[in-house]
Amino acid sequence: MAKSPQMFSPSPHSSDLLSELVQLLRPHAAFANILSGKGDWAVRYTEYGLPSFCIMLAGSALLAVDGERAITISAGDFVLLKATPAFTFSSFGTAPPVLLDPHQVGAQHADLRYGDPHGEPEMRSLGGAFVFDCDDAGLLLSSLPRMVHVRNSARLAMLVQMVKEESSAQQAGNQFMLSHLAGMLLVEAMRCASAGNAPPGLLRGLGDDRIAPALKQLHANVGHGWSVGQLASIAALSRSAFFERFTRLVGSAPMEYLLLLRMHVAKTLLRANELSVAVIAERVGYGSTSAFSAAFSRHVGMAPSQYLRQAGP
Repeated sequence: MAKSPQMFSPSPHSSDLLSELVQLLRPHAAFANILSGKGDWAVRYTEYGLPSFCIMLAGSALLAVDGERAITISAGDFVLLKATPAFTFSSFGTAPPVLLDPHQVGAQHADLRYGDPHGEPEMRSLGGAFVFDCDDAGLLLSSLPRMVHVRNSARLAMLVQMVKEESSAQQAGNQFMLSHLAGMLLVEAMRCASAGNAPPGLLRGLGDDRIAPALKQLHANVGHGWSVGQLASIAALSRSAFFERFTRLVGSAPMEYLLLLRMHVAKTLLRANELSVAVIAERVGYGSTSAFSAAFSRHVGMAPSQYLRQAGP
């Protein structure tokens, strides 16, 4: 029997939703390079499109991400870019930026030195990218801000210190340790993103004790014929109070979110190419293939069969 892709279907009895999500995502660092600089320097990275991170180990630098306000990042800071648009990383002096391709930088697995190549660097950082061994990662990551900047965190400082020591020691098992430490830093970033001042999204909803149980049930039983009343009952709220609270925290109304979830699961199953369209339609809560095809076409802009052909094997 073909193995179906793993979805986010948390245990109805678990209270630590973030742990379940991260365990399912199975994050690890695709690459992690030491970046250092001295004097006046600037580098311009082209768009990467995947989640990336920067950990400042020593000194400080200026980070200007396209579409965001430029920020200063200092020793102990952690920055997560959800989909990594083009950005400029520089000293605070004036220097013409050197254009770099992040795909080529990641493939080199080598330390990079910016500016003056001689003597001790004034800035030292660890930059890299995350990959996730999970087909359902997109829905979780979509609720993160475009950029997460964490600073002044005692727990983060301890992790960064471990990264600093590990990146300097070059001992056996170095890549394994750096990869797992990067995953732990991602958890800290997600915790910040689920705090009360985070933008609306799945993580914000999971941080609310009333909305979280309803979200768990939606993900665990995506094919169920849910109603707002049923979900409100799970949340122990009135229908109107639940609707308002869910919409405010998650960023979309309950049935709109359910549609997004169903379409995300459907696209994942279609890409896996292990089940027929009829079986997928039933899995995601549609009583007929035609109803599913119509909903999928409205949402995605193409029929399931066309999406399957474009997705490839």
